[in-house]
Amino acid sequence: MFRPIRWIWVFIVGAGIFVTRAHADNTVVRSFAGGSAASMVGIIPASEDVELGGPQALTADGQGNLFVLDQINGRILQFDPKQPNSDPDVLNMPKDVQPTDLVVHNDDITVWDGGVRTLKAAPGQSTRGLGGVIQLEEVSSRGVDDQVAVSAFAQMGSQAPGSATDLLDQNTRAAIIRTTRQPDRQYVASRSKGSVIADIIPDKGNASVRVEIQTMVTNETIGQLGLRVRNQLGTVEFLEIDNSDRFYVLAEDIPPSGKNASTFVARYAANGRLEGIYELPLEDTPLTRRFVTVSGDGDVYFLRTKPDGVEVVGVGFRPLGNVSVIDLRPSRTTAAPAPQPDVKFNATAAVRPSNRQQAIETAFAFEGVQWRLTQANYGNDPDSQCSGFNRIRRPWYLQGKVNQEVRGVPYCWGCHGSLANFRQRIESGTLAGNVCTRNAPRPDVAGVDCSAFVSAAWGLSVHYTTAAIPAIAAPVTNPWDLKPGDALNKPGSHVMLFLRFTPDRKAEVMESSTGGCNGRVCRNVYPLASLLARGYAPVRFRALADDQTTVSASAYQETEPPAGRKTASKRR
Repeated sequence: MFRPIRWIWVFIVGAGIFVTRAHADNTVVRSFAGGSAASMVGIIPASEDVELGGPQALTADGQGNLFVLDQINGRILQFDPKQPNSDPDVLNMPKDVQPTDLVVHNDDITVWDGGVRTLKAAPGQSTRGLGGVIQLEEVSSRGVDDQVAVSAFAQMGSQAPGSATDLLDQNTRAAIIRTTRQPDRQYVASRSKGSVIADIIPDKGNASVRVEIQTMVTNETIGQLGLRVRNQLGTVEFLEIDNSDRFYVLAEDIPPSGKNASTFVARYAANGRLEGIYELPLEDTPLTRRFVTVSGDGDVYFLRTKPDGVEVVGVGFRPLGNVSVIDLRPSRTTAAPAPQPDVKFNATAAVRPSNRQQAIETAFAFEGVQWRLTQANYGNDPDSQCSGFNRIRRPWYLQGKVNQEVRGVPYCWGCHGSLANFRQRIESGTLAGNVCTRNAPRPDVAGVDCSAFVSAAWGLSVHYTTAAIPAIAAPVTNPWDLKPGDALNKPGSHVMLFLRFTPDRKAEVMESSTGGCNGRVCRNVYPLASLLARGYAPVRFRALADDQTTVSASAYQETEPPAGRKTASKRR
């Protein structure tokens, strides 16, 4: 395990016992510099309206090895955290696999590329401790009927979004909108108990849940856990049972103000007693998908991306003692938040009569547009490289698709305009998309970047950057008050159009992204606290402030408690 805590404060409020944030040491177990060599990872520097890009996922196998998804270099790095100076194994992925998430269980290496794909070493090769280069190949694609695989990816939001119909069809708008957490069933392949079922059951409001665990083979109940926070629970995900039969649960505590939102892993003894927490250091880190993993020995690791590389951090454990409420208060040494840019945007933007319905319809049109990728749109092969890093200009989802029908408006650094404008330019033979975010924007390409997409969805004739959006959008004080058509904005970095909350309280968004969308406009699901802690602010376009129209019913209406995560319409 990692170093002990330095101090801890406990105080009593009313009838409950609370624990403050106590300082615990985190340990960097391995660092990877940015680059393309065997012991490096791909890093794309940040730019205006572009967040720093790097490895998207960290996961552990049953033998204690850690795996980093270095998707920019098209590979996975495997290493033993107990031997930080040894060379990592380099597992090269097939060229047609562009994943955004990674889970390893036994000998199965599974990645999320809009669905679950399984990779194994090519015949005659092994992924075990060679310290060399191994070529992976796809052996199967697993669908939504694989409950354990689908549930594992859904832990961090890698899941199929909900039905578009419930956001667009007037007939669904009158359905009951559920604003509280719904029961959720999760399937986990644990280290010591095999495959188990975890039921997350709401308990006494939005601040507490019960977690009941039973084995899938015998249906024996092996754990009953209670989890309560001071404010309101966001994501709650059952992660693991380690080799000592201890239980691990990922949870979020989100205050009504949205400030100081916390993400932590709670550890429980085999008898269900809360032992303590690992608080995840999300502040000032770029957005990543699978940022935490638990080893069979019970070590909790965090993936921290930096401008010059990544660090794999062993998260310090904090014992809590006999407490009933986990109260994660800001540390007394926490630095004040960085000031937001003071931008005065003086352009006059024409705004068509807009409401939430039109904003959502426009967003889905950008995601769903079908168009034929001609040779003129595709460009020459080999594609021109971006300056400053060995990667190609063309958005990943267009690779190899010349003369085929494709879906979605491509990401284009510095591009903006309406959907009609995009269609016209594509039909006239303009190059499609541009992900060279460190180069000057190019006038000979078509598509939208993140803020151009949100500007178009809001009906603006002028492109408002993420730094300029605060001039036309008011803060949403309570993040739980977000409505379809609002946004989550990180000035100078990235912006997402908010669509709805999932029943287990994640945020479903639409965004134009180089990483999370493989270079196009798409829908994604994220844990809310991980966005807030990383500097995303809930905002409301002022032209929509008085629009109280019910745009969306829940995408996951149930007539009875869900039986499992079997289909996209039932959460997972």
